[in-house]
Amino acid sequence: MTIIVIAALGAILATNQPVAISNRLVAPTALSSTVGETNDPVDQALQKLMEDDDAARAEVDKWITDNQAFTAKGAGIPRAELNRRIFDRFAPIRKGYEDLSRAHTNRADILIAYASWLGETGEEDLAIQQLEKARGIDAKDPAIWNNLANLYGHNGEVKKSFEYYAKAIELSPTEPVYYHNFGTTVFLFRKDAKEFYDFTEQQVFDKALLLYSNAIRLDPQDFKLAADVAQTFYGIQPPRTEDALRAWTNAYRLAGDDEEREGVHTHFARVKLKAGRFAEARAHLNSVTNEMYAELKRRLTRNLQEAEATLSDTNMPTPTNATTHPAR
Repeated sequence: MTIIVIAALGAILATNQPVAISNRLVAPTALSSTVGETNDPVDQALQKLMEDDDAARAEVDKWITDNQAFTAKGAGIPRAELNRRIFDRFAPIRKGYEDLSRAHTNRADILIAYASWLGETGEEDLAIQQLEKARGIDAKDPAIWNNLANLYGHNGEVKKSFEYYAKAIELSPTEPVYYHNFGTTVFLFRKDAKEFYDFTEQQVFDKALLLYSNAIRLDPQDFKLAADVAQTFYGIQPPRTEDALRAWTNAYRLAGDDEEREGVHTHFARVKLKAGRFAEARAHLNSVTNEMYAELKRRLTRNLQEAEATLSDTNMPTPTNATTHPAR
């Protein structure tokens, strides 16, 4: 097994990234609702392994988070030692997937679960191998196509990922994560999308936003999805200010607590600052009191003050009664 570096596993923990927030590998879910109703030992073995997998990831995530905090205080363990502990913790999980997949070569769900684990621990080429085997067993499983699309997008075969997302949606047109992933990939890889679809850049933006809108339509109460989509507007040029504000308004409506609502206020302020709506931007910043946003608020406030000063200088009337003094 390749040594799992902290940076790779850190991606598992990442939240609220600017644009590429989705691209989730989808593990088999049918077992979760049926395991209590089936006596199939293979189903039960896979379910147990997936639960052990989740527990291992949670433990490793905590190790990484704790070690980052300890390192900041000068007390963390060396990266090589942490990597060794991670290697040892995940070794039985990997062996479990390997043993199950070798013993049951006709079970696509085992291969999907194994590929999900491989993909999230950085072994994407091996994950693709497992998923291609699964596709040969069950080409009608949309999760296989979605997961392959994610991985092909990561390894550079972006145009293949467009085809595979479309296939996943064809097989399961009501799954929001497929639209979300597809939209993210179209948005991020605009050059490839322009070539593949023979689109202008604005048409690429429109396609990504249409895919996102389908995801929101199918999952209208998901705050994180709404916020992810709203953040996409930062990358669209020329700016679509009113569309961005509508997207953030939707996210604000779905916010579950004051922390999320104040986070949205920082985005309102940023969008309105860029649009020159300074008084409104300041009002949004005045609504932010949570200490976790203090540094961001200070930075935005400074940017707002600079923008107001620049506007004031630009609009300063030219003196008409100035006296011209001869050079001395």
